[in-house]
Amino acid sequence: MANMKILFNPESVAVIGASDKQAKLGFHVMKSLTKGGFAKKIIPVNPGGIEIMGIKAFPSIADYDGRIDLAIVVLPARLVPGVFRECASKGVKGIVLITAGFKEIDDPMGADLHDEIAGIVNQAGIPVIGPNTFGMINFHVELNASFTPEFSRLKKGGICLVSQSGGISHLLGFMAMRADVGFSKIVGLGNRLNIDFAEMLEYLMDDPDTKVMVLYIEGVDQPRDLIESAKKYNGNKPIIAYKTGKGRVGDHASLSHTGSMAGRHGIYTGALSQAGILTVDNTETLLDTAKALSACPIPDGPGVGVLSGQAGPGMAACDLCEAKGLKIVRFTGNTQQMVNELLPPLALRTNPVDMGPAWYDSSAIKEIIQAVMDDDNVDGTLILMMFASANVGAVSGISDLLKKWAQKKPVISCIQSPPGIWDEQIGALEESGALVNYPTPERAARAMVNLWEYKKIKDRMK
Repeated sequence: MANMKILFNPESVAVIGASDKQAKLGFHVMKSLTKGGFAKKIIPVNPGGIEIMGIKAFPSIADYDGRIDLAIVVLPARLVPGVFRECASKGVKGIVLITAGFKEIDDPMGADLHDEIAGIVNQAGIPVIGPNTFGMINFHVELNASFTPEFSRLKKGGICLVSQSGGISHLLGFMAMRADVGFSKIVGLGNRLNIDFAEMLEYLMDDPDTKVMVLYIEGVDQPRDLIESAKKYNGNKPIIAYKTGKGRVGDHASLSHTGSMAGRHGIYTGALSQAGILTVDNTETLLDTAKALSACPIPDGPGVGVLSGQAGPGMAACDLCEAKGLKIVRFTGNTQQMVNELLPPLALRTNPVDMGPAWYDSSAIKEIIQAVMDDDNVDGTLILMMFASANVGAVSGISDLLKKWAQKKPVISCIQSPPGIWDEQIGALEESGALVNYPTPERAARAMVNLWEYKKIKDRMK
């Protein structure tokens, strides 16, 4: 759809229903824009306001002489048709419609209103995010067009979340803050007036700020459009989807929440997979997989080398890897000989390798890691290390090696310590692109599994 670029990169934003009263959503939208750092024109619109948050207000957008690229509408549903007609007359390029009360409500008037406003904006060629949405955020231009100012705390990155649920968007955003995961955009589709998943995929495939697309799906009116849009791009950028509504209660909740039935879950997930979309079954794995795909190269094969500072975490990771189709490979002769020379016989020296006995010898640890990462049979490396007083210098000892290696093949880790011991060092390694770290060996292993799953999808789509 035309004007999508302006929708997400406006030079001017009008908040229709802006308020300086904290009990109003228009207050929180204004706070998101002003506190979020949006440096371009903000136009508060409120018939009774002269000034809102220190910015001159206008009774209507018709009273503003300049151009308006984006309108954020926070008014009762009954007023929206009139506002949309004003937006069309004014030449507004895009709308975020936060207001609820359309086809999702148990009242025929809601569906009628939905059809009426759709007719207005479709004729005018105006893309609309919503209705019944929390809004959207474009982190790369400091545009927080939502009613949640706290979203602006998220760091910039390459992941775009497109979600039918405001609650899931907030959950993933807050999880990402704690995990230091960066986003390019978060988009709350709401009840999808004329922008659905298919339109978002079309836009995001050409968006230079987005490396990975994450979809949270409840129900879609035209699933074929989503499938065809994904197929068209043949896995050019990773798409990950979490589809809910498996059971009867979830299906009914989807209808009440989004105005769409959830549909047969198995049919949906099968079709998504055939279209080149990687499906997952929980929010944690959704974020973990997006983090890996945005920061790691794709492995050439399923062979994994597992290097652990203690035997137990290595065994836990191996169990999950093998259960999900990865191979705990046999090292080449040269690699195995080097590991044998660097570790005493009491250690696990074949894959997985227990590096614990070499804690006090940082040069030995580095040589083991280098040899395994270089091994021709190894397509990706898992490094698992739990803090103990004896290995306090372990991370600093391998940092230069990992930075120099720069993930020629994927390096995923679970390196854990009490707060404040290794946090800064791990953060620096992740920031440099040397590895991707997770809180548990199982989550690290699952991320490696899904890198391989995406590789298989990508190959199938060629």
